[in-house]
Amino acid sequence: MLVDSHCHLDFPDFAEELDDVVARARSVGIGRMVTICTRVRKFPDVLAVAERFDDVFCSVGTHPHNAAEELDVTTDKLVELSQHRKVVAIGEAGLDYHYDKSPRDAQAQGFRTHIAAARETGLPLVIHARSADEDMISILEEETRAGAFPAVLHCFSSGRKLAERGIELGLYVSFSGILTFKNSEEVRDIARDMPRDRVLVETDSPYLAPMPNRGKRNEPAYTVHTAQTLGDVWGLDRESVWRQTTENFLRLFSKVPAPERQIPEA
Repeated sequence: MLVDSHCHLDFPDFAEELDDVVARARSVGIGRMVTICTRVRKFPDVLAVAERFDDVFCSVGTHPHNAAEELDVTTDKLVELSQHRKVVAIGEAGLDYHYDKSPRDAQAQGFRTHIAAARETGLPLVIHARSADEDMISILEEETRAGAFPAVLHCFSSGRKLAERGIELGLYVSFSGILTFKNSEEVRDIARDMPRDRVLVETDSPYLAPMPNRGKRNEPAYTVHTAQTLGDVWGLDRESVWRQTTENFLRLFSKVPAPERQIPEA
């Protein structure tokens, strides 16, 4: 099977056909999906989606875009909400200096709160990092010195230095449809050099649909295209890429039960 380690199935883009979206993912071999929380205040909606489908799980957390809205969300609150059997990760949280929708000090404060929750629960922190490489490295180094925590740099499109330092600190790196874009040679070069046991794939749907669906609404079924490009980059066949990235996912997202699902014939 293959895993979409990061999607947003609670978003309005999927409201009218969520059952069909999940069915299409299953039909191409997507055995697990993690729908990611962007606001703790909307966590009940995210959880409702995860509870609706056996093969969908979720996270709890506040996106850096919304950090200023939820500075009252404490580590204790995140830990409390993460006790639900369907909650398998913390986040997404991090730093986004591209849009700067929240003040940078609010983003950093929220990020550290989520790191503490990941450290306490042992659940992986889903990290959003955009145009903030140096500050991201600085916080990750400082927080790791305070105590290790599991984490993934999701939808990776940052520089090589962040990827390599993240790996040195014990993190994983996840690649989205960006990996398939014609102008993403640098991202593919980074993916080629990452340790294969630290790499995940995702959609970040409804955004960033991979080739050949670029420009359309993304959905978990399209994870197969990103995995295909990763296989091309690594020089591996489909079965090997699916097995490797799924093993990596289950190692990091250790709360997710491993299903028995075969890779469908091409």
